[in-house]
Amino acid sequence: MTSPGENLRINPDRLWNSIHELAEIGPGVAGGSNRQTLTDDDARGRTLFKSWCEGAGLGMGLDQMGTMFARREGTDPSLDPVYIGSHLDTQPTGGRYDGVLGVLSGLEVIRTLNDLGIRTRRPIVVVNWTNEEGARFAPAMLASGVFAGVHTLDYAYGRKDGEGKSFGDELRRIGWVGDEPVGARRMHAYFEYHIEQGPILEAEHKQIGVVTHGQGLWWLEFTLTGKEAHTGSTPMRMRVNAGLAMARILEMVQEVAMSEQPGAVGGVGQMRFSPNSRNVLPGTVVFTVDIRSPEQKKLDRMRARIEAEAPKICAALGVGCAVEAVGHFDPVTFDPTLVARVRAAAEKLGYSHMDIISGAGHDACWTNKVAPSTMIMCPCVDGLSHNEAEDISKDWAAAGADVLFHAVVETAEIVE
Repeated sequence: MTSPGENLRINPDRLWNSIHELAEIGPGVAGGSNRQTLTDDDARGRTLFKSWCEGAGLGMGLDQMGTMFARREGTDPSLDPVYIGSHLDTQPTGGRYDGVLGVLSGLEVIRTLNDLGIRTRRPIVVVNWTNEEGARFAPAMLASGVFAGVHTLDYAYGRKDGEGKSFGDELRRIGWVGDEPVGARRMHAYFEYHIEQGPILEAEHKQIGVVTHGQGLWWLEFTLTGKEAHTGSTPMRMRVNAGLAMARILEMVQEVAMSEQPGAVGGVGQMRFSPNSRNVLPGTVVFTVDIRSPEQKKLDRMRARIEAEAPKICAALGVGCAVEAVGHFDPVTFDPTLVARVRAAAEKLGYSHMDIISGAGHDACWTNKVAPSTMIMCPCVDGLSHNEAEDISKDWAAAGADVLFHAVVETAEIVE
């Protein structure tokens, strides 16, 4: 058997149909997906994925975080496997492709190898990481974080959702907790394929994003304590307004991020008012500041400024201020050898491509700590993600999966 050439491609119809069949589990209200981690719909999605893996002849492993590992044996099982991974959980109002594209493209790589009768020396493992999104249980990328030794298993099990339910209890409830110790597996290499979740590739008319770096991130959760009072009868000068303090902090975050341009972002995507009544000033406001940069110094400066200035803003209004870091990873440089392999695969296949920095966090950011890792990206319409209107084309999906196939097969060492 000769090395796979540019004529070898995945089955685009099969990949596309699998994506949309899975989307029927946990449908959103506007065409997207709501399959949040450790829900009953997550369990049903896992069951379907497992059945597809078994149909492709893969053995299924399950660790104590509920992460699924579907293995295709190599001719030399003593060699460390090549891993392909992403996630099947979604945001509450998520799209059909975020995470799912990467997992099912990994399965499509296996199905294509089976179709072509290609064997590899190294085993290949397709991974569905638990709780990548962090929408229900913060922080994001929780299972891969435990795998990489960033978090402990006890820490992960103790994370609670908005209803006070713990990660560990919910994992047991849906029946997807395994016996395998987290992080016990050895990886030769890790590939992750994902939609860009940004507008650059589409704007530049490129089919493939060769991901060289990932932004670092801090999630800073603020709890502001004011005084509940009637919005109509409380004089302006006598208010202890936690909502006003929050608004001024948001404006300050915007100024901090703008002062570090280019290459820095900051904002707030989640907040909770209590008691959340139209005519009651909030007694408590909880919100999370999300700051990111591919440059460590910028990231450090932004965090320091925000944590220094927010208490001053609150103190001027008589509002209490507490902050907790609930998510973090440093900027990531992906493995140069694997990056070059992805770039070479795109060139061999004739796909337009460009180097790109990931603006979002991904499980590859954590696996990069324990094994050579890299990412591949495809465009998404208008850069929209974490939204039910998230959209990609079948051709975009297939191009990235083709590149994934060739890069993985070269790394797993085809058997002649």
